[in-house]
Amino acid sequence: MADKLKILTVDDEPDILEFIQYNLEKEGFEVRTADNGKSAVEIATDFKPDLIILDIMMPEMDGIEVCRLLREKPEFNETVIVFLTARNEDYSEIAGFDVGGDDYITKPIRPRVLISRLHALLRRRTSKETTPVLVFGDLSIDTEKIVITVGEREVTLAKKEYELLLLLSSRPGKVFTRDEIFSQVWGSGLLVGERTIDVHIRKIREKIGNHYIKTIKGIGYKFNF
Repeated sequence: MADKLKILTVDDEPDILEFIQYNLEKEGFEVRTADNGKSAVEIATDFKPDLIILDIMMPEMDGIEVCRLLREKPEFNETVIVFLTARNEDYSEIAGFDVGGDDYITKPIRPRVLISRLHALLRRRTSKETTPVLVFGDLSIDTEKIVITVGEREVTLAKKEYELLLLLSSRPGKVFTRDEIFSQVWGSGLLVGERTIDVHIRKIREKIGNHYIKTIKGIGYKFNF
């Protein structure tokens, strides 16, 4: 029998810890819990979880600091870290992704959505080096054949449109600033117009649908999934 995937859940609210643990164990995961940031770091070091669900707002050491400390340790390079919070401001999402978070889930928690999201993140972690195909709902990106399909329909993207879509979809939920996008898609030494990114985003949306890419006003864009 294959070993169970291990998940560490960190939250200072006992009811939430119990609720998440019950649903994860019912799904077949091995679960440990921590009710503060300091304990989370200690338990994670010993438990070596495949995935960590990490509340942002905690006393003493918040989730952002816990994530930062764990990402400094090489053994947590491939650990999936999902932030859990009741807040929904863009700035807290940016802070979470800046320290190495992989995804962001807001309370109240819906068990089926939570389980589905965690399975998707774990599949992405284990398959990212072995499969050339990225799948997000009805959107499929074949990075080997450079083929994009939406449902049964094949979509043709220009070179920079494809590179921009690939960048955003490489970290679903992460907010990419305009400077990051310019640097990684066009190159930091290349001068392009201010509206260049916006025009490319508009064209991508026309081809794959509006719901995959969200505008973060005054900051940049993120891929929704």
